Order: sequence, then structure tokens, then C-alpha cells
Amino acid sequence: MAAYIIVDISITDPQEYEEYKKLTPATIAEYDGKFIVRGGHTETLEGDWQPERVVVLEFPTVERAKAWWSSANYTKAKVIRQRAANTQMIVVDGV
Repeated sequence: MAAYIIVDISITDPQEYEEYKKLTPATIAEYDGKFIVRGGHTETLEGDWQPERVVVLEFPTVERAKAWWSSANYTKAKVIRQRAANTQMIVVDGV
């Protein structure tokens, strides 16, 4: 069953975050993942959620998604993201 990582990112260092954006796609592809949403325009329809940047990744399974997130190959990019942004991230099963 497909799984999705949903991310709400508030960028604090745009220049450093650009480096993260360069490093990440190849690491996602290594785990059979792909971008579904990558920072497009958002519009709040209900509630008070005002995200700065939303990213949605699709992986074949939750296990593959979690393997990517904890992989050595993603570690360098993850450290950069954690310095350059405040992040809320979840993984959820698809249907």
C-alpha cells in the first residue's frame, strides 16, 4: 500500500535551504519515492493552518518511507534542513 510523507516547512535560512533542495531528490528516488507536491501555492479552506511550504512525498510502503527518512544517504540533507527550517512531518498510509 502506498504511503505518504506530508511536510509543513517554515524556512528560516533560504540560502541554506536551497542546498537541501538540491541534495534531496536523489535520496528520495533511491527508496522508490517521488514528489507529489513540492512547495506549490497553498490556500487555506478551513481552520487556521497557514503553512509556508508544503511537501508531499509518495513511497510504495510506510517501511520504504521510514527507511528513506532514517537512511545514511539522506542524513546530510536532513541535517541541513533541520538547521535551515522548522519542520512538521508525518507519514500516513494511503488507500
